[in-house]
Amino acid sequence: MKILVLSDVESKYLWDYFEKNKLDNIDLIISCGDLKSEYLDFLATFAKVPILYVHGNHDGAYDEKPPEGCICIDDDVYVYKGIRIAGLGGSIRYNNSKYQYTQFEMKKRASKLWFKIMLHRGIDILVTHAPAAGFNDGEDFPHKGFDVFNTILTKYKPKYFLHGHIHLSYKWNQQRECMYNEYTTVINGFERYVFEYKE
Repeated sequence: MKILVLSDVESKYLWDYFEKNKLDNIDLIISCGDLKSEYLDFLATFAKVPILYVHGNHDGAYDEKPPEGCICIDDDVYVYKGIRIAGLGGSIRYNNSKYQYTQFEMKKRASKLWFKIMLHRGIDILVTHAPAAGFNDGEDFPHKGFDVFNTILTKYKPKYFLHGHIHLSYKWNQQRECMYNEYTTVINGFERYVFEYKE
């Protein structure tokens, strides 16, 4: 299964220079946040597959105009073709904007999600906006990751952890893909990235 991950910056390849066949081999689209609603609307008109999303810290406009034809998986577990996908959007709280959380607030959100994870007997993909604490996160406070994401990755061992928020241009050695322990592939979905989900 080929999954297209999007985050933070609208891809000119998919928007300004769009051609229908660019989505032909994509089986699922996942947004990790901070994308214009109009961009996801546009992709939804051409995609023949679900578009899932979590909120980024700049997605307050979604309250007025959520992306049409897309599915919000924040605080939920969504199952697609047997793949269990959990979503926890937002970033660390650094001002009073919506979709920002303290470490404690995110821990509370995660604890509410755990019941749904148990009902589905685990998860295969964790989708967030922010990264995990101390793992691919930024050096400045607004780009710090959440501690509880490490807890989820360690406890449930999903195959993939998809996040955004950390632009690849922030530092020269910023990684697109790496491993958390030996079982979870971590993918930074900045702009666009396609990967093949393997059982």
